[in-house]
Amino acid sequence: MKAPEELRVSKDRRLLTVRFSGEAPMPLSAEMLRVLSPSAEVQGHSPDERVTVPGKRNVAIAGIEPVGNYAVRIIFDDGHQTGLYSWTYLARLGRERDALWQDYLRELEEKGLNRDPLS
Repeated sequence: MKAPEELRVSKDRRLLTVRFSGEAPMPLSAEMLRVLSPSAEVQGHSPDERVTVPGKRNVAIAGIEPVGNYAVRIIFDDGHQTGLYSWTYLARLGRERDALWQDYLRELEEKGLNRDPLS
C-alpha cells in the first residue's frame, strides 16, 4: 500500500487525519490510536495475550516519526511509543473505525473498565 497523501495532527493533538489517494480523509482519535496500538505491549504475541487498555480518554499525540516507506511511529503523551502504524493498519483503522471502536467499548464494559484515567 502506498503512503498516505496526508497525515495531519490537530492543534489540540487529539486527532490524526489520514488521507490516502482517491479516498476521503479518515479522522482517527488519539485515544483510538493508543488503545488499538499495533505494539506487542497492547496486541501481545498472540490473540490471547491482547490487552484492553483503559483510561486513555485524554491521551494526546506528542509526535509522529516516519519509519521507512511503510509506517509511522506515533508517540503519545503518556509515554507509549512502541507501535509502528503501517499504511495498511492505518487504512484499516480508518475504514473500520466505527466497528473497531464499538468492539473496544464492549470489551471495556465486559471487563469492568472505563475510558477515564485513574484519579
